[in-house]
Amino acid sequence: MEFRYLGNSGLKISEITYGNWLTHGSQVENDIARRSVAAALEAGITTFDTADAYANTVAEKVLGKALKNERRESLEIFTKVYFPTGPKGHNDTGLSRKHIFESINGSLDRLRTDYVDLYQAHRYDYETPLEETMTAFADVVRSGKALYIGVSEWTAAQLREASTLATQLGFQLVSNQPQYSMLWRVIEEQVVPASEELGISQIVWSPVAQGVLTGKYKPGAELPAGTRATDSKGGDDMIKSWLREETLTRVQKLQPIADDLGLTMAQLAVAWVLQNPNVASAIIGASKPEQIESNVAAAGVKIDAETLGRIDEALGDVVERDPSKTVSPATRVA
Repeated sequence: MEFRYLGNSGLKISEITYGNWLTHGSQVENDIARRSVAAALEAGITTFDTADAYANTVAEKVLGKALKNERRESLEIFTKVYFPTGPKGHNDTGLSRKHIFESINGSLDRLRTDYVDLYQAHRYDYETPLEETMTAFADVVRSGKALYIGVSEWTAAQLREASTLATQLGFQLVSNQPQYSMLWRVIEEQVVPASEELGISQIVWSPVAQGVLTGKYKPGAELPAGTRATDSKGGDDMIKSWLREETLTRVQKLQPIADDLGLTMAQLAVAWVLQNPNVASAIIGASKPEQIESNVAAAGVKIDAETLGRIDEALGDVVERDPSKTVSPATRVA
């Protein structure tokens, strides 16, 4: 495993982050989740990402239990706040001061820790003044309940405004967590340049495009049984947009490139996002421990410019690059 600094901070995180968005508390049984976390630790992963909204707080509980006997100082534990939790009442969502403080306390309890290394705004909240949100985050940091603050899926303009407020309030905004993959490059035109300017790193999710970049979904073929595309609890709605015939046909053109590098297609996909110097870490999930060991092999892989060009040529115009696709809900999700 290799490690990278998170933004302009002194915090190092593993190039591969273990995430439990669609797995813990929903897609896989707790014993498999525990074994997957153990496999991540064995592979050298020290960074773990979750959110209070995943499985309506259950994912945090499962992760906390799985990590309870580990040396806390050797781990980087991340969680998030914004989406509805609990009974989903009128104040159980968003980035108000009330919801942030109640959420961090709940997350710490479920994760069995006194602090998280990174506390992230899961989306931008248009219904709460940004100054209120950032002041609350400043107080969370001063209280010692979070060491660093990040966001997820914020636009370049939102990052700039938030970073200015953070500096005024005496803390750093160090990260953004966007979707990013060979197929989804919407952050490249605006978000990445702004982040480089501001000292913010990307911690990217879905580097394998919900599994499509593994190549297991073949054009013209039935969806493989037991995969995410056929699992109503495992994100089948999220993957539908990637299952167009043209996209699947283009993805198959990546196989010779992966073969030339001695990588699986999944490893190629994870290694590809790590070629972007603004990416600090790629989040991977797992429905079984064996997937962890395989994907971790992408850490440290270097892809030359010629090969990157071959990837671009193979995928052609199925790549999404429109920066307007970086969005948060216009109103709080209830």
